[in-house]
Amino acid sequence: MGRPTSGFTHAEYTRLVDEEKYPDTPLVPLDEPFVNSSGRILNVLLKRFTSAAWIESNAGSLRANHYHKTDWHYSFVVSGTVVYGWRPSGSTALPEVSEFHAGQLFFTPPMVEHVMYFPVPTTFMTFARNLRDHVSHESDVVRVDPLFSVVWSETAGAFTYKINDPDRRSSPPGGPLS
Repeated sequence: MGRPTSGFTHAEYTRLVDEEKYPDTPLVPLDEPFVNSSGRILNVLLKRFTSAAWIESNAGSLRANHYHKTDWHYSFVVSGTVVYGWRPSGSTALPEVSEFHAGQLFFTPPMVEHVMYFPVPTTFMTFARNLRDHVSHESDVVRVDPLFSVVWSETAGAFTYKINDPDRRSSPPGGPLS
């Protein structure tokens, strides 16, 4: 990631991805939907990709904790919430974290460690550059130590997550995030 996205259109953001000039933020701007008497059309992705996957995740679950050597993917949240953490591969810095909700699209470039935490049941779709059959996907993935830990909070009555930091033995300021 290396370019700001303030004020970009969807077409400008995806053009930067085509040029491998990955934007600084994972949030991808969406164009306004087309609306008429028949209903609404939202163009989610104006970009070529090789595979699309529909993914359902249970509340309190984690996915990823890896990076892709060459692949990238856009993720569109259909329902629920994704708490997304990311940092450059090989970094020891704490990951940056953003929440994405239904109707939002976000992007993961190659060589970026990432994790997805689902505080509620969540459905999302991914649109990837590389073929995503199991063998192809696994040959491009590098697993990393967990960026988040998930714990059950009796106080909150829900799962919460904590950013894993090998240099600190306590939670981030303010305690575990939820």
